[in-house]
Amino acid sequence: MHERREIINALAYWLRAGCAWRLLPHDLPPWQTVYHYWRLWRIEGRWEQITTVLRERERLRQGRHPLLSAGIVDSQSVKTTEKGGCTATTAPRRSTAANVTCSLTRLGSSARRT
Repeated sequence: MHERREIINALAYWLRAGCAWRLLPHDLPPWQTVYHYWRLWRIEGRWEQITTVLRERERLRQGRHPLLSAGIVDSQSVKTTEKGGCTATTAPRRSTAANVTCSLTRLGSSARRT
């Protein structure tokens, strides 16, 4: 059995390093154990609870209301149609130079003799 602090340290390492689970250092608990707790806590909603509590504490520390009161949406990040519905996108056109190259490659040596 591993101490909870060891699990948290392994999760902090994983987040900071951005590595695959299997690449956790061997001085930390086994990656299967760390992944198990991460997945369990994600399903239980613990990460949402933790971030909510930390955010509220920080806002109170700054003398602000603990609950969020506004949000910002970047118009470059959120794309929509004027109607507000889904829109189909057109596939990019292929270059004619690429088509000529492919045609010559397929023809092979017979194209060079003529």
